[in-house]
Amino acid sequence: MRLFKDAKYRFIEARQKAYVFSATVILAGLVAMLINFGRIGSWQVYGVDFTGGSLIQVRFDTPVTAGDLRDALGGAQAPPITRFGEENEFVIRAPIAENASIIEVADEIESGLAVAFSAGNFEVVRTEAVGAKVGSELQLKALYAILFSFLLSLIYLAIRFELRFGFAAVIATLHDILITLGFLAAFRVEIALPTVAALLTILGYSLNDTIVVFDRVRKRDQIELVNESINETLPRTILTSGTTIAVLLALLILGGSVIRDFALVLILGVVVGTYSSIFVASPALIEIQKKWGLGKSGDKKKKPQPATV
Repeated sequence: MRLFKDAKYRFIEARQKAYVFSATVILAGLVAMLINFGRIGSWQVYGVDFTGGSLIQVRFDTPVTAGDLRDALGGAQAPPITRFGEENEFVIRAPIAENASIIEVADEIESGLAVAFSAGNFEVVRTEAVGAKVGSELQLKALYAILFSFLLSLIYLAIRFELRFGFAAVIATLHDILITLGFLAAFRVEIALPTVAALLTILGYSLNDTIVVFDRVRKRDQIELVNESINETLPRTILTSGTTIAVLLALLILGGSVIRDFALVLILGVVVGTYSSIFVASPALIEIQKKWGLGKSGDKKKKPQPATV
């Protein structure tokens, strides 16, 4: 059985509609970022990792779950809680309110846990502060990581294929990142280090999917042949994306609140990455070739080589 065995979809001819759709979604995301900046003073909703706060590590003598701790610290309003180290050991990442100290925050959390579990059933292993300066440095390093991945992608594709393929892949990947960031801003999804890991994963997934298509396209500059290349790789694209999304949906539904944002960002990235490899990367390659060249067009006849003895 082969999905889309005789697929002959006219993807490239629909590129103008795809451009309008992508531009609209990206513009909506940028508007959401501007609204966030006006309301909360930042483009995104950043977590403790980026804004500064307190890290409180607690160890329990009896079996407990992260859900039990969240219920004890306010339920949906509780700070992020993750399992750390040994069993029944957790890290609580709590923001520090204005005019408050890390000691006050730790005491408040310890009091909430003492009410729910009694003071003798747990101990605070360590309490650390994450300053705003450290948070801003993490934001800058996350940006550097994304830009560095763009540069490496461009270099790799320029060597592996041609420079035009590199530019087209970077355009498609940038498209995916902008849409994802717009989604995070619109739905106020908190950005923490796991979210940055998800964004970098999206970069790799989108690039991989684009390269699969480009491997068929690299000697086919005409629109008809590019359409044929996309259709040839369509079964692989749909099956890979479908199975990946199925696993991520399981994580989203069953993984709990700790991994929910990570899974949600990855699901969005897989969907957008699949879309961009078809409707953004390949059309961008054609547009680049038309306007700037940056590579050879079609097959070149090999020059006859002198005979060797």
